[in-house]
Order: sequence, then C-alpha cells, then structure tokens
Amino acid sequence: MAPRQEVSAWRPAVPGVVEVFHAHFTGYAYPMHVHEAWTLLIVDDGAVRYDLDRHEHGTPHDTVSLLPPHVPHNGSPVTAGGFRKRVLYLDADVLGENLIGAAVDAPDLRDPVLRRRVGQLHSALARPGDELEADSRLTLIGERLRDHLRAGREVTAQRRDPVLAGRLRELLDARVVEGLTLDEATVLVRAHRAHLVRAFSTAYGIAPHQYLTARRVDLARRLLLDGRPPGEVAVAAGFYDQAHLTRHFRKLVGVTPGRYGRPGRTSVR
Repeated sequence: MAPRQEVSAWRPAVPGVVEVFHAHFTGYAYPMHVHEAWTLLIVDDGAVRYDLDRHEHGTPHDTVSLLPPHVPHNGSPVTAGGFRKRVLYLDADVLGENLIGAAVDAPDLRDPVLRRRVGQLHSALARPGDELEADSRLTLIGERLRDHLRAGREVTAQRRDPVLAGRLRELLDARVVEGLTLDEATVLVRAHRAHLVRAFSTAYGIAPHQYLTARRVDLARRLLLDGRPPGEVAVAAGFYDQAHLTRHFRKLVGVTPGRYGRPGRTSVR
C-alpha cells in the first residue's frame, strides 16, 4: 500500500483553540517534537503508538489523549492501514502549566463522555456561526480534563444557581441577533465560565448556545411569515449565512426556510 496523507487544518474563531487538525496517515511517522500548545487527540480509525517522557502509549478508539506542551513526543501508525485522527491544539492557558506533570503521568483518558464531547466540539468548530456552541463545549471539556488530571484530589461539584442562570438568559434574550460570547457573559455576570454554562443548563435543561439558536429560529419564523426571503432572514435573525439558518431551521422546525409558510405546503403549530 502506498503511503497516504490527507490533511485539513484551520484556525477557528474560538478563544483557546490555536488550531484544528484532521489527518489520515498510513505510512507516516512523526519524529520526536514538541508543541507550545496542549494537544487533545482522538483517533477515529486505526491507532497511534507514541512515546511521551520515555514511556510508550497508545490510542484505542475509546481513548482521549492529552499531550502537554513543551514535552517531547512522537507518533506512528500501529497497523499498515494507518490511522485517522482529529486534533485540537489548545492554548497553554486553557489548562495551565500546573497540570503538565499530571498529563505526563496519564495522557490517555478512557472516558466515553469526554470522547463524545470532543467529537461534538470538532463538529461545532467545522460550522461557521456556531462559535458559542463550540466555546461552551470547550469550556465543559476543559473542566472534565481538569477533573481527570486532579485524580486523587476531591473535586467540588457545581451547585445549582438559578439566579445566575436567569441573568444569562436575560443577556441572551437582549442579544438574540448580535449574539454573546462566553467571555463577554462572564464579565457581565461575574461568574466562572464552566459554572455559568452548568448553571444555565441545569436551570433550563438546555445549553446556552441551544437556547440562543432556538430564539433565532423563532425570530426567523416570524420574518419568513412576513414574506422576507431566506437569505435576508438569515442575516436579520443573527445567523452566519443562509446555510447556517437552513441547518438549524430544518433541525428545529422540520422543513427548510424556503418551504416554511408556503400556503398548502407547511402546517405550523
């Protein structure tokens, strides 16, 4: 089999994510190297064997690997079929240098929930206009990673905070079209990012980005029923573009914006 290399890389507009890197390699092996960023790695097909701090590790399907900054590591495929991986390079401040030692000791995390959340984050990062969702998911992933790295130490559970949740909902309601980043919200309500997301999700049963998207879809429905074209509605309702509107509109309403509200075509409740 001839060596195969497929690579896709981009820098998303999400604080803390330095680079997104997707690759399929068959005959390529990484030499020893270092990164300034945290490397958060999942393998979708095959497996990778790598050395970190002179110890050999591997990446089976249910594993999330977290390689710390400034620590040399390499990487090579385990089988002739190679491997397909998705990587997030996270700014060093996302987890902090005080957890580097813990990551060196235990870089491979067997956590199905974390694995699923990392996959969901990759999906959100690939969709322009879903930056709030990506930022929220990254916040909760960072919290779970810190919990793993603090193994052996008691981790205090986040408590319910309906007052804080209500304050965030008021902010989202006031900024349906222009939107709100987590950094802006934490400054305005003076709360930690992870606690803010958890408090909102606990209080309302929905994540902040899902709430904002639902409000935008509601606004889009009203504008479409006013007779405005989908392309114009997308911008007016706060979506990145018409494709962004169509994806979320079809998910929440069951039809595309172009079919919505046409006499004899769509029934609305």
